[in-house]
Amino acid sequence: MNRLTQIVTGRGELPAGFDAVLEPDERVLAVAPIVGGSHVVVTSWGIWLPGDAPRRIGWHLVSKAVWAEGALVVTEATESVEDGVVLLADLPPRRLRLDDPGKVPQIVHERVTGSIRSRHHRDLPGGGAWFLQRKVAGSDGSILQVRPDPGTDPDLVRRLAVEVARKARQG
Repeated sequence: MNRLTQIVTGRGELPAGFDAVLEPDERVLAVAPIVGGSHVVVTSWGIWLPGDAPRRIGWHLVSKAVWAEGALVVTEATESVEDGVVLLADLPPRRLRLDDPGKVPQIVHERVTGSIRSRHHRDLPGGGAWFLQRKVAGSDGSILQVRPDPGTDPDLVRRLAVEVARKARQG
């Protein structure tokens, strides 16, 4: 793909060996090589992490992304849906040492924070929970997500999240 095609289509170059298929309206925003081989590919829909087969984490499922000391540390969340509420649980952070980061750290930061429409922390026994309204790339509207702090009773958070969602639908 030449530079003019990239400008017209909004699609950047994918690295050699990248064998995943992007969505028709998914645009490549940045690519960075990882120390030791492979690449991180940042798109309008999420961040593609290397592995046996590249895997995209949607921006709405990146709980945290930190750039420090030449590494991008990404915390991905898993989701379960109950009564219209998306309950999140963080996976262990993944550390990616980038050989030449380019704009990857900046774009990741912009996309993660840009996916958040609103956020509110509620203190609860043993910790608390974050309530977030987030945009999901490739869809209209936003979703309610709830992520408990470590040490907070997940069942309490689930009950509270369902109650909040019901009240929001009524009001």
